[in-house]
Amino acid sequence: MGANTAIELKNVTKVFGSIVANKDVNLTVNRGEILSILGENGSGKTTLMNILSGIYFPDHGQILINGEEVVIRSPKDAFSYGIGMIHQHFKLVDVFSATENIVLGLEEENFNIRRSAEKIKKISEQYGFEIDPNKKIYEMSVSEKQTVEIIKVLYRGADILILDEPTAVLTPQETQKLFTVLRRMREDGKSIIIITHKLHEVLSLSDRVSVLRKGEYIGTVNTAETNESELTEMMVGKKVSLNIRRNDPVDPQDRLVIKGLTCISRDGVKQLDNVSFTARSGEILGIAGIAGSGQRELLEAVAGLQKIDEGSIVYNNPKTGGQDDLRNKTPMQIRDLGVRLSFVPEDRLGMGLVANMDIIDNVMLRSYRRGKTAFLERKPPRNLAERIIHELEVVTPSATTPIRRLSGGNVQKVLVGREIASAPTVFMAAYPVRGLDINSSYLIYNLLNEQKSNGVAVIFVGEDLDILIDLCDRIAVLGSGRITGIVDARTTTKEEIGLLMTKHDGGEPNHG
Repeated sequence: MGANTAIELKNVTKVFGSIVANKDVNLTVNRGEILSILGENGSGKTTLMNILSGIYFPDHGQILINGEEVVIRSPKDAFSYGIGMIHQHFKLVDVFSATENIVLGLEEENFNIRRSAEKIKKISEQYGFEIDPNKKIYEMSVSEKQTVEIIKVLYRGADILILDEPTAVLTPQETQKLFTVLRRMREDGKSIIIITHKLHEVLSLSDRVSVLRKGEYIGTVNTAETNESELTEMMVGKKVSLNIRRNDPVDPQDRLVIKGLTCISRDGVKQLDNVSFTARSGEILGIAGIAGSGQRELLEAVAGLQKIDEGSIVYNNPKTGGQDDLRNKTPMQIRDLGVRLSFVPEDRLGMGLVANMDIIDNVMLRSYRRGKTAFLERKPPRNLAERIIHELEVVTPSATTPIRRLSGGNVQKVLVGREIASAPTVFMAAYPVRGLDINSSYLIYNLLNEQKSNGVAVIFVGEDLDILIDLCDRIAVLGSGRITGIVDARTTTKEEIGLLMTKHDGGEPNHG
């Protein structure tokens, strides 16, 4: 162990039932460095960091802090060794101020809220945070809440900070601010560990990168000496093409014309406010926005799953040459017209997949109403299920395996594959690669491109702005339920989209 080593993990193993989350992991973290932990979903990244932060206790192995072996049985133990973790889902009390949240649970003698606010102000000035100590959490943006979480661990004296997917809910501008703060912490001698899946951020921020695969430690490389292809190969175990081909739309026709769409919740809140745009055949229209900006409500309104209070959704039917107002149609009628929604919710079994039924029966769910139609005769459900398994690399013993026995990512592939196989004219995919590894993600991107080439109007709701820019033809940006702009994906920048994501007045966007 070197003199500069802050943490050393030796042969750390953690098992949950029959699942080995971490197996004999060896890892070192130096003082004054930013280390990225990279790996596919299920590779054991978060489990390993939860061990270090005292949430889990290892079944085997050693943890050394500054050369001394330690036992960490709780987050309080972790704090006593200077380790603080900022989780992806914040643990804050909404009705409390920033200061009250930061000091919550501390046992301080002669406690004084004003003195605590002064200490918070000093920490903020030292690292470049922008925070009002007296502001209530419910009044804060996502990045402000994250700032409170980071200051909370610094206030407690953390020298080792662990951040789990810290940029998942940030705009590009907020991400750059966070990176500036983290670099200042590194200069101050802090050790920073970041769990992430965004390769371009790993390369721009970290000093070294450690890779996990299926719970095992693969290796650590210096960031300056690696690239996206090498890191991907380390994660996946084979070479993966990271290129997204984007052909120009051929003879695009207005397929879905949305005007003045407004949806109001039961509480009287406008979830969608005067939304207007057009989705065209042979084109991928991206939808960008901070989480919770109306993405779900928009797609569900088109699919007939959300009540529409004002506005119209006109579907130009390529089969009849006529126009259908989807506002007056049931979800089944909308599906029968050829409009498909493949939404990937947190509960993947909530969108038309039945847990106890096997893959074949779940494929049949989309065709049973039609009896002996050409659809069933052309592609019997078993053949279709096996094709989905083969083409999307679904990990399953067979097509007769119950859906509930598949991992979340594999359930997702079945869902997307089934919807695409039903030959839609409009295909809406919301977060279709959430929870998928890089290889599977690019399979989905290629599928969406195939749909575009087949003349389908594709609407793609995504989280990664780099992917949206590379994959889509146009990008509509949602901010607080309003369209704040529609941009050409070939000429826009992440910065331009980031500004539109935080713009709330709706402006006068191009509704092209």
